[in-house]
Amino acid sequence: MKWCLMCALVAVLAGCNHPASTVQVKQAEVPPGEIGSRLPEFSATDFKGHEVSSADLRDKVVLIDIWATWCAPCRKEMPGYQRLADRYGSNGFAVIGLKADMMADTENPLAFARKIGVHYPLVVATDALLEKFGGLQGLPTTMLYDRQGVLRKKVIGFEYTDAFEAALKPIL
Repeated sequence: MKWCLMCALVAVLAGCNHPASTVQVKQAEVPPGEIGSRLPEFSATDFKGHEVSSADLRDKVVLIDIWATWCAPCRKEMPGYQRLADRYGSNGFAVIGLKADMMADTENPLAFARKIGVHYPLVVATDALLEKFGGLQGLPTTMLYDRQGVLRKKVIGFEYTDAFEAALKPIL
């Protein structure tokens, strides 16, 4: 009996010399376009012929604005996003406009942007590109990503610039 207890004690103590195994818990990936999801990898050419890519946006706070020339709320909010880009661009803030193309433009997109005072990069948002951002549920759609590329705010429909500025300031 003593022998069995002695063997059991040796076995327990021998186990103490081995480091505890680490269990890696894989976090569930947040679907694209949902709060907490990551800025997707993408590359596209803007209307001026310049490449716009997610690689260029690393370590920046990024506002993605999905818009269309025929969208009245888009026309109303885009100049506010340009003001934010002008005000905070030197602090590592960038705005990218993704032009939805599910309907014909009501005017030339560059002329439209020039008329409303917008000069941040504007890209045609193909279906494949929109899917990377979680698809299109309505216009306008605006998403704010932090410096780590995590989606912090998303609004489908019109939102006042002040609301995005309030969300932007703490993550700059």
